[in-house]
Amino acid sequence: MTVLDARTLNRATLARQHLLTRADGTTGDAVRAMVGHLCGVQAQEPQEPFVGLWSRLSGFEPTALDAELTGRTLVRVHLMRRTVHLVTAADMLAWRARHDAMLRQRVVGVYRRELDGLDLDAVAEAGRAAMADGEPRTKAELVAAVRERWPDVPKQALGELLVASLIPMVQLPPRGLWRTRAGVRNQTVAAWLGRDVDPLPVTDADADPAEADPVGQRLVRRYLAAYGPATSGDLRAWCGLAGLPAAVKAVRPELVTFRDERGRELLDLPDAPRPDPDTPAPVRFLPAFDNAILGYQDRSRIIDDAHLGVSVAGDRVLLVDGRATATWTVRDHTLHLTPFRTLTAPEREEIHAEAALLSTFLDEDITDLHIPAA
Repeated sequence: MTVLDARTLNRATLARQHLLTRADGTTGDAVRAMVGHLCGVQAQEPQEPFVGLWSRLSGFEPTALDAELTGRTLVRVHLMRRTVHLVTAADMLAWRARHDAMLRQRVVGVYRRELDGLDLDAVAEAGRAAMADGEPRTKAELVAAVRERWPDVPKQALGELLVASLIPMVQLPPRGLWRTRAGVRNQTVAAWLGRDVDPLPVTDADADPAEADPVGQRLVRRYLAAYGPATSGDLRAWCGLAGLPAAVKAVRPELVTFRDERGRELLDLPDAPRPDPDTPAPVRFLPAFDNAILGYQDRSRIIDDAHLGVSVAGDRVLLVDGRATATWTVRDHTLHLTPFRTLTAPEREEIHAEAALLSTFLDEDITDLHIPAA
């Protein structure tokens, strides 16, 4: 079986994530297509998806993303790993029921003591009843509407149950719009999109395994298109779902397999791009919690073990030659880099060129670039 080294996997990831060459991003359709291709963009920090899409789309304008959000073709929801993601409305409707059990389990796992013995179905029913008037609510407002029945349950635990697990909810604009500060107002998916999420198909216990979990099978294919080659552990870490081995087994005849340098099996779509490892990789400024880093259990293809902490700390990451090489932030009209190693003169020159483009996009009046020694 062919062994793919870390550099080969790096270039495959960059190609799938459109970080080698930007795709056309001049239309709303292109923005929606990119979000769909990436299987959603992590978005708990509302402004970060704009930088992530700018790094992947040529000609991207923030107003295009705004229009997709207000036009209800893109939505902000709790989904993969119970984190807030920006996803297409179509994917939300198709995937949400498959994530339901995981979302419940994760909230209950965090608040196990506070929620012990609570009838979750009764809470869900009360929450739906409170939202039945079609009015959006903050988490606090929704908790207040049902709290009379459960006065002893902590407000935070009850709120997380309602908005992040029991009821399919959307975070409404202006939350998530460009340069807009807005709190979270929640609305049911059914009210915002005009219909409820797709129910999971009912399959017979004795059915052919190839027919079981069709949503999981589609998730496997979509994940590999945007993140492969990858292990089954990478897939599970990306979405947080249990029960995927059956889906992987069902689609395995469609896939090709490799090994990484540690001997682990890598799954992939046969015709997906796997560029030559010597393919040049341009400098890219990534937002906090970018897909290219958080899409894997093993992130060594893009970030060294010594710096793994930045992937979950909310740091913005700079890629040089395809690897995480610095963190970056903008303060006082200066783009500050904190490099992990000494940067060469050609690397600094390339960083300056990309930083100038970033400054234009952010419209931050960035007048200086500060790159200290590592």
